[in-house]
Amino acid sequence: MHHIFKTMLIVLVSLFMTASFTVNASETAKPWQLKTQNGEVISLEQYANKPVILHFWATWCPYCKKLQPTLVALQKKYEAQGVELISISFNEDEGALPQDEIHRRGYSFLTAVTGEEVAQLYGVRGTPTTFFINRKNEIIWKTSSSDKADPRFDLALQEIIKK
Repeated sequence: MHHIFKTMLIVLVSLFMTASFTVNASETAKPWQLKTQNGEVISLEQYANKPVILHFWATWCPYCKKLQPTLVALQKKYEAQGVELISISFNEDEGALPQDEIHRRGYSFLTAVTGEEVAQLYGVRGTPTTFFINRKNEIIWKTSSSDKADPRFDLALQEIIKK
């Protein structure tokens, strides 16, 4: 009896979490354009028709550092489906070099700098904040979680690649 209850609970939680992503799909990701640490201009428009993980972070944020390996692993897992990982650094300490920090951590994803205005545009209140955007430029999920074991990260990726 206990085993049946446990199985039913897992199924119900999974169904609830899957349904929660489609509810948020009405908000469109707002366009932005920023520069990287090296002065290269990047914009959301460059990633049109691609599923995107948009990660707001800061070099001093321990929760961002904890989450980034998960985001990189998810991007690699769904790379064949065109998933892109872009980050926007904001609220940095003076002299911070976000792209250098990303490389020091062993990652190669692109990060825009001085993203305070874009963070405000997206309603970001703290770090980390991550958006999962589908091919139609719809925000499927916004989260401030840094819990690497949160199954919603993978579920959100499954949602953004199918639309």
